[in-house]
Amino acid sequence: MKCPFCGFKNDKVLDSRESKDGQSVRRRRECLKCSKRFTTYEQVEQFLPVVVKKDGRREAFDRFKILNGIKKACEKRPVSIDAMEAVVSDIERELQSKLEKEVSATIIGDMIMVRLKKLDDVAYVRFASVYRQFKDISEFMSEIKKLLN
Repeated sequence: MKCPFCGFKNDKVLDSRESKDGQSVRRRRECLKCSKRFTTYEQVEQFLPVVVKKDGRREAFDRFKILNGIKKACEKRPVSIDAMEAVVSDIERELQSKLEKEVSATIIGDMIMVRLKKLDDVAYVRFASVYRQFKDISEFMSEIKKLLN
C-alpha cells in the first residue's frame, strides 16, 4: 500500500476490523518511512455496471465519487460517516442485484435522492439543488414545498 503522505510503499497494519455491514475490512496503517497513519478499506471486487453520463460518456462506477457527493450534501449536518457509507453500500448492492452492464447516471442520482430524503431533509435539498441544476430560486422553493407536503 502506497502512503498517501510520502508515497513510500511499505507500511504496517496496526488494526483490522470488519465493517458494520460485514462487506468490507477497515485497516489502520502506519507508514514505515514517515510514521503517519492512514486508513484503508478492503472489499471483495464485485461486478458493477458502467455509468452512462448525461452527455453519453461512459465511466466505471466509483463508490468514492458518490460518497464524496453525499458528504458534501451532509456537511455540517448530524449525519454520521457510517450512515453515509451505508447509503453507498445500499446503492452498490441494488445495482449488483440488477445485473445490468450499464446504468444511467440519472438512475444513480435518483437512488441517492431517495436515500438522502430518508436520511436528512437539508442534505436532500442540497444534493437536489446541484443534481437537478436549479436555475432559480423558484425551482428551489418548489422542491422545498414538495418536501414539506
